[in-house]
Amino acid sequence: MQKSDLRNLSLARREPAPAPLHVAIIMDGNGRWATARGLARVAGHRRGAASVRRAVEAALKLGVGTLTLYAFSSDNWQRPAPEVSALMRLFHDYLRKETAECAARGIRIAVIGRRDRLAPALRHEIEAAERATAHGRALVVRIAVDYSARDAILRAAARLKPAREATREEFSRQLASAIHSPACPDVDLLIRTGGEQRLSDFLLWESAYAELYFSPRMWPDFEAADLEAALDAFHSRQRRFGTVLEAAAG
Repeated sequence: MQKSDLRNLSLARREPAPAPLHVAIIMDGNGRWATARGLARVAGHRRGAASVRRAVEAALKLGVGTLTLYAFSSDNWQRPAPEVSALMRLFHDYLRKETAECAARGIRIAVIGRRDRLAPALRHEIEAAERATAHGRALVVRIAVDYSARDAILRAAARLKPAREATREEFSRQLASAIHSPACPDVDLLIRTGGEQRLSDFLLWESAYAELYFSPRMWPDFEAADLEAALDAFHSRQRRFGTVLEAAAG
């Protein structure tokens, strides 16, 4: 056998490259971080915006394919009006400042959730950011704003055609459409910062088989090394999806 034949045989036996991961983060702890330092809660949100930039940069370097960030839940409208206004301004400013850089680096921005309750100026900024970055392939960054997983599931279910048995794939497509999301894989790793251990109505359908990772670190203190540690923990786990490993079954 020629050396070229051996090389081709070796290449054929290689495992296929793993698909890029979908990592979702519940960015919790901004308010508590600020309160612990005697600051207004909005100061924690401003510091948290810097953590978003670090997380996006780290995800890009670590080979993550999709990063979904929980920025503002539908329940967050119940917070004091000044805090809500500050959050919306921060979000608007983030899109205005980061869009050009994301487009240059191949990062696609998508905002998921309802849009009818957002200010027209913010909706315009969202649409502009999505258009400018639509061709990004290095990383998809989905930012959840006015988002509720339960409400999204209800809207998707209402779109299904009656008297027809729906498939999971069809429902997933309807769900993505209901929240203005590009097609993306289910969540592989869901991280929550701030020490709490609950899902808070975030990506309930998409996280059916996600690995969960709870970090005690408040979101403003979350660094690239923390994301890397979460990914290391993820890769150390065995994902069985309801089956058993071949070695155990044998």
